Order: sequence, then structure tokens, then C-alpha cells
Amino acid sequence: MSTAAPTLLPGAVLADLLPAATATRARVRDAALVAGGAVITGIAAQIAVPVPGSPVPVTAQTFAPLLVGTSLGARRGLLSLALYALLGMAGVPWFAGGASGAGGATFGYVLGMLLAATAVGALARRGGDRGVLRTAATMVAGNAVIYAIGVPYLALSTGMPFGRAVAVGMVPFLIGDAVKIALAMGAVPTACALAGRRG
Repeated sequence: MSTAAPTLLPGAVLADLLPAATATRARVRDAALVAGGAVITGIAAQIAVPVPGSPVPVTAQTFAPLLVGTSLGARRGLLSLALYALLGMAGVPWFAGGASGAGGATFGYVLGMLLAATAVGALARRGGDRGVLRTAATMVAGNAVIYAIGVPYLALSTGMPFGRAVAVGMVPFLIGDAVKIALAMGAVPTACALAGRRG
């Protein structure tokens, strides 16, 4: 009986370590991972602190999809955040602070998170989660995608000038993003190492 830790081939992500002996089991595993990623994001969104003068609260919501995408890969990350977005639009109260529905001022961030999970998942499959600096770069790229969608959406939905949208919809969150990235820089490579991953 071998006690060696499992390793992943290049191009794999953490979720690929979960066993799936048959195609049916692989589909069940993937469905559970997709649903789990959506639930984790919904739970993280409930950690919300209002920011004076901004319609956008500080939340853990943006951190979750980056971890989901990195851990699950692009396809499962996309499906997970799509499930989160669709159920939230349908009325599940798990957007930031228990909100639901589409069209609010912060809905662009939800769309950005969907694309960010896909992007960081693709980067993870190319080794973007293997090592502290690569993980930091991957998370910075994911955050940039979220802001690239969320801030213009905020400006359009509220009618505020783009510069003002940047000031209230991005600038107050940069320090928190740096903290989240620092956490990911430790957590993701550590998880990879514990999984016996080689890169």
C-alpha cells in the first residue's frame, strides 16, 4: 500500500485530485464542485460592510470566485459562478448583503466575478497557482477583470461619471484586495504543496 501523496500532471488544478473512477462519477464530482463553489461564493457575499459614500460594500464575495476558479479550473469555475449569478437573479438572496435580482448598481461586479473565475482558472491550468508570486499575479489579474466589468457597469447604472465610479467603486477596496491577495499567496500554494503537487 502506497502512502505517497498524489501528484497532478501539468495543466491540472486542485479539484482534479478528487477521485472519479468512471465518467459518471466524474460528472457527479464536477456537479458537486460547481454547486459547492456557488454556495461558497454566496456565503462569502454575506460578509458585507457598507462603505460611506459608495453603493458598493466591502465583502468577501470577490475573494471566493478567485479561489473557486483557481481550485476548479476555467470550465468548472465559469459554471460555478454562472450558477451563482443565475440563482441570484432568480431570487436567491445571496448577492452582497442578502440582495438578489439583476440590474442593481453592483450587478456588474457579479458579472465580472464570473469572468474572473474563468480567467484565473485558465491561468491556474498554466501554472498560475504554483508559487507565491505566480499566485499573486493570478489574483491581481482576476481582480482587474472584476473591476473592468464592475466599475463601468456601476457608472452606467447610476449615471455617475466614470472617474467618480472608480473613486467609489474601486479605490476604497484596493487595500482589502491586497489583503485578500496576500491570503491567497499563502493559501493556494500551501494547498498545492499539501496535495503533493509538483510544479
